[in-house]
Amino acid sequence: MKLKRLLACFSSFVLLSMVAIVSLDFWISYKTAPYIYHDENKLPYRAIGVVLGTSKYVRGGGLNDFYRNRIDGAIDLYWQNKIDYLLLSGDNALVSYNEPITMKKDLIKAGIPSDSIVLDYAGFRTFDSVVRANKVFIANDFTIITQEFHCERAIFIALAQDIQAQCFAVPSPKSMKLIRIREMFARVSAFIDLYVLKKEPKYLGPVLPILTNAQ
Repeated sequence: MKLKRLLACFSSFVLLSMVAIVSLDFWISYKTAPYIYHDENKLPYRAIGVVLGTSKYVRGGGLNDFYRNRIDGAIDLYWQNKIDYLLLSGDNALVSYNEPITMKKDLIKAGIPSDSIVLDYAGFRTFDSVVRANKVFIANDFTIITQEFHCERAIFIALAQDIQAQCFAVPSPKSMKLIRIREMFARVSAFIDLYVLKKEPKYLGPVLPILTNAQ
């Protein structure tokens, strides 16, 4: 009887956890929808665009479509005068792996001047990138550039931190099942960090304001 009760309790816990995870996932998508744009012509101008980093190449070689589409989106927004500066936020864990530097090289190849590019080497995760854009680089109203599912989590973090942000959703690769499942758990982690643990970015450091033309 005890074993049956334990199994029943465990099953109930798993079921309730799944319902909570799925509910949170839908709620975040719904809550952030008004701040996400797919058409660059409808995207309001913001001085600063924050490009969220990812690996340029996939395992086994080949260009990562997540990376390519974010870079292409950043280039398009810059030349469409939707943004004036690009804040490239990512990880630089190794000498051979430096997301901000890699993005900068590809943007410069596209003709974007280096003085319109700012690097954030401590964007270790989405939470850090969004909060640091505001607290370190003093970006109070900016455009995030990434895929739609990622936009939703980034905007959710911004809203929870009273940061004014919008997101330009670039295309996602066709194969998204595993990524989307992982995203559901990433949203749970973000919720816990924001509302339970009330975490701060791993590293803040000195304030480095981006002086826009308006400023």
